[in-house]
Formats: sequence, C-alpha cells, structure tokens
Amino acid sequence: MRNTSLAHLALFAVNLIYGANYVVAKGLMPGVIGPSGFILLRVLGALVLFWALQAWHPQRILWSDGWRFLLCGLTGVAMNQLFFFNGLMRTSPVNASIIMVATPVLVILMSGVLLGERIGWRKVLGIGLGAGGALLLILARPDQGPTSGGRLGDLFVLINATSYALYLVLVKPLMRRYGAVTVMSRVFLVGAVVVLPFGLGELSAVAPGNWSPAIWWSVGFVVVGVTFVAYLLNTWALRHVSPAVVGAYIYLQPVLATLFAWSVLALLKDDHAGAMQLVGWPQVASAAAIFTGVHLVGRADRRPV
Repeated sequence: MRNTSLAHLALFAVNLIYGANYVVAKGLMPGVIGPSGFILLRVLGALVLFWALQAWHPQRILWSDGWRFLLCGLTGVAMNQLFFFNGLMRTSPVNASIIMVATPVLVILMSGVLLGERIGWRKVLGIGLGAGGALLLILARPDQGPTSGGRLGDLFVLINATSYALYLVLVKPLMRRYGAVTVMSRVFLVGAVVVLPFGLGELSAVAPGNWSPAIWWSVGFVVVGVTFVAYLLNTWALRHVSPAVVGAYIYLQPVLATLFAWSVLALLKDDHAGAMQLVGWPQVASAAAIFTGVHLVGRADRRPV
C-alpha cells in the first residue's frame, strides 16, 4: 500500500479517536480534574511516551530549526489546548463547533501564503462541502443547550482554531527532515514548559487514589490515544499529504462522534430509541457532503502542482 493511502488511513484513525473522545472523556472535567490540569496531564503523559520512543531512535536536529520547533510547540500544543478548553468553558458547544469549522479554511489559506501551495477548485469545493456538511450536522444536533455564548469564549476558540491551523502549516517542513517521534518529542517539550504554570495547581489538587476503574480507563484513553497516538499519526501523515488534507479530515469528527455515540446507545446500553434520535436524514446528508469534500481535497492533493 502506498504511503499516501496509509496517510489517509492514519488520518481517519486519528479523527475516529477524536470522535470517540467526545463520549469517552465526557465527565472528566471539571468534576475529576480542572481543564488546565487535564491539559498538563495529557501533555506530560504524551511527553514521557514520545521521549521513551525517541531513546530507541535518537535523531539530531539542526539549530536553525529551533525557532520552528518552538512555534510548533506553542501553537500546536500550548495555545491549541489552553484556548480551546478555556474557551469552551466560556461559550456554548454550538458556538465552539461552528467556529472550529473555520480551521480547514485557515489551513488552506496559510498553506498558500506560507508554503506556496496551489489552491485549486477541487480544494475550494471540497472544503466548502465539508464545511456545509459539518455545519448541518452541528445545527441538527438535539439537546445542545444554550446557543448563546460569551464573546471572550468565542474569541478563545477562534484563537485555538487559528493556532492549530498555523501549527499544521509550520510543522510540514519539519516532517521533510525528521521522523514523527523526533518532531513530537521536541514539540511536546516546548508545550509542557508553556502549559506547566497554567495547570500545575489543578493537577496537584487531583486525588487519583479516589478514581474508579472507569475514570482510569478514560484518562488512559485521553493520554495515550487522544494525545500520544493521535498526534503521532497526524504528524506522520503530514509527511505524505498536504496540511489541507489533514485539515479537511477535521470535518469527519462530528460524523464519527455521532456514530460512536449511536453505537454506545444502541449496542452497549440497548437504548435503540435514543440511538435513533441521533441518526436521521440531516446526519446522512451531512456525512455524504463531508466524505465527498474530504475525497475532493484528497484528489486535489494528488494532482501535480
């Protein structure tokens, strides 16, 4: 199988993990741990795993790339996570979801400006279909709670979307020179240093001795799956596809989150009535638009520049 095809499988797996995270990690914050402490736990846990792998395959980096590693750690780990979770506390889930739809659009624009990538009609149409499908799915969700959100929270989520888009563009040149583990070990080291003063107080107040097995499994899934594995696969995929393709896959998250929630209700909790409320024609139409959009962006990425 070609590396490009493997990259698409990796990106699908990443967003499947992210989709499952909406169900698995629900309830951890703020009852078990505060948002900034949870971020620090994720970053430190993944940092240990990345450096453990790095010890098996050490790779030296050029001093001239130091500034790029610093920016990637700042935008891809620290700003990305701190602004998202703190923004989500200050705005509604609907507002946050709609603002995050801007991420793939920002990725394409930044790729064109900073990397000189061509923005063809397939990418524009694909991103448009994906954005439309994601918005349809978000707005069709039941029980979303209040639709009004604070302006500060909206601004935080927008900063999160912008910083992650910038990270995807900045990290691409590093993947041409280094392995994914080498890049992630340095990026998370920078991120940990920045996040430490924000999350140390909340993390030190945690009492893991009182955690149930379900909480331990949820925390383990978030640290190992959502943080370590997802970042590693995402970064490796960037070695073989453009940032625009990685960004387009973000649109799959609400679809996969809905399917995962449906599976939990229908198969594990035997709540078929509740499961059927999650899947209807709006969900089918939005999924078709999103998958078509991702396919178009992937097709455009394979065309010679």
